[in-house]
Amino acid sequence: MDRWLKAALDYIPDWIDFQMRVFQRPGCTVAMTHRGRVVFEGAWGFADVARKQLMTPRHRFRVASHSKSFTAAGIMKLREQRALRLDDPVGEHVDGLHKKIAEATIQQVLSHGAGITRDGGDPVFWLEAKRFPDAAALQRTLTPTIPAATRLKYSNHGYGLLGLVIEAVTGERYADWMQREVIAVAGLAETDPDMRPALRGKLAKGYSAKALLDRRVTIPAQMATNAIAPGVGFVSTAADLARFYAQLAPQAKRSLLSAASRREMVRRQWRDPYSSVESYYGLGLASGQVGDWTWVGHGGGFPGFVTRTAVLLDQEIAISVLTNCGDGLAGPWLDGIVQIMRGFNRNGAPTRRTSGWTGRWWGAYGPCDLVPMANKVIAANPFAFNPFLDCSELTPTGRDRARISQAGGFGNYGEEVVLKRGARDRIAEISFAGWPLQTEAKAAKALTDRYEKPAKKKRRRR
Repeated sequence: MDRWLKAALDYIPDWIDFQMRVFQRPGCTVAMTHRGRVVFEGAWGFADVARKQLMTPRHRFRVASHSKSFTAAGIMKLREQRALRLDDPVGEHVDGLHKKIAEATIQQVLSHGAGITRDGGDPVFWLEAKRFPDAAALQRTLTPTIPAATRLKYSNHGYGLLGLVIEAVTGERYADWMQREVIAVAGLAETDPDMRPALRGKLAKGYSAKALLDRRVTIPAQMATNAIAPGVGFVSTAADLARFYAQLAPQAKRSLLSAASRREMVRRQWRDPYSSVESYYGLGLASGQVGDWTWVGHGGGFPGFVTRTAVLLDQEIAISVLTNCGDGLAGPWLDGIVQIMRGFNRNGAPTRRTSGWTGRWWGAYGPCDLVPMANKVIAANPFAFNPFLDCSELTPTGRDRARISQAGGFGNYGEEVVLKRGARDRIAEISFAGWPLQTEAKAAKALTDRYEKPAKKKRRRR
């Protein structure tokens, strides 16, 4: 593993831990692969809040629209076997469709360019008001909304239709064929195409967002998604998702698909016309940029779960972040992880001169993370989704002294930072341009001594 990546992996868990603490989400798991090998797994919070059951990397999540990447991989495998072509009209494989939908090509459906209704016009099955549609109900509610080849128009029902294509071509149930020909071939032991009773004890509980009731409601999310499973049904872990998406990168050494199929999947078919962040969709894969780093992947939203996975193509790194609440921060946290990696990649791992300048230190305005990189130290903000954005930089001038060598115009540019040592030569406090930064325990005691104890004494005197 590259030294910069190892250094980044040393800091990322501390940052996620603090983010979980600040934003008070129930639970989260994160996994990363480098060149196809899992190099990190972590879990925070609770899989079951009421029972105080701690989250583990082995807990399953409803990963929702990640399912589309699996279904797309299945279609591409059938294409490699010459069982179908991407320009086949879906009506060649599935009977009884609306005429305009029957004319749409498999490629148009894969890329969300077929103009198909998103959720059938009456999506109360998402609220558990009724069962998810079976094949017959899916076909009845498959309706065109705009002409095909017009623009990106996301469709869960469209991917349900692709599941019917797979069943028609293979002569098998979608779940059975996908389990054997995609999931097993990819080497995934913790992934299923839909919820089933045997998974109930392994599934993390989902939770509602907090804002509506100022508390969270438990959402078991144990319903099967039936004919919509090809678009939303998959159950998995962060590690399995990272492994799978790593195999979809064109340069992956090991994959269930040919390099040609993977190149076709990541090729940008549509640009999202109304996204404030430049993003695209290929065949079962979204894509975009973080700075000059290109990613492909997918996100997912299921009642009680928000999830996201991305592969950094040039860096050969896959990251998966899974959260078990409706206001989960899987997207911002994944982006933050990428920004942390970019910082270490750009600057390099710490040297012997800077490696001791580390840790979380608390001051009057909150925490500051000292993060050493190469010959500098970043004064990072762990509250932020990008903890390195616009942060001051320190250049050590001695063992215990540094100069603030980079800072904004309202910062302390050019001033001195001093490490103050205590017992056993350990750093006990930091003077940051004269401001004291302390350990969390000392900072907490100082705050209560300054503001709470005088108030209590004043009340007693009365």
